[in-house]
Amino acid sequence: MGIHRLNHAVLYVSNLERSVAFYRDVLGFRPVAMTPDGFRGAAFLQAPDSTNDHDLGLFEIGAAAGRSQAGRATVGLYHLAWELDTLDELAATAERLAAAGALVGTSDHGTTKSLYGQDPDGLEFEIVWIIPADLLDDDALAARKRIGRLDIDKERRRYGGQTRGGVGISVPA
Repeated sequence: MGIHRLNHAVLYVSNLERSVAFYRDVLGFRPVAMTPDGFRGAAFLQAPDSTNDHDLGLFEIGAAAGRSQAGRATVGLYHLAWELDTLDELAATAERLAAAGALVGTSDHGTTKSLYGQDPDGLEFEIVWIIPADLLDDDALAARKRIGRLDIDKERRRYGGQTRGGVGISVPA
């Protein structure tokens, strides 16, 4: 089975309207009119610049639902990672997540530069910029064995804020 990419994720949420607002207003997802007639409690969203039919399906299960305990008290998915094109986009996303109180961490994984966020139900996600293949060096490759503090401004000075990430890695050269 040759997997090419993640097509979409489906999340159970406690409050559909609140979750749609978060993914729309903070991360720029667009609602897609594809909910079946007569079906309530679901929404489908597409990420900016995505070519997928939809990237997120949100299904409301009600206000009584507890926050995700995956990795703390239950098995389950830890997070999904979405890739951005530029470090400038990563910096702007960090600002929006922080303003929404949804930025829970950042990491420098050597070849990837990552933000970690949580949606209103505590479901975690990662936003990542990947060093293009032609800019990889021994230091970045060696740093994959550790998790460092992310300094986005330093990375922008090193690689350029508008340098397209992932080229030759996750994006064809």
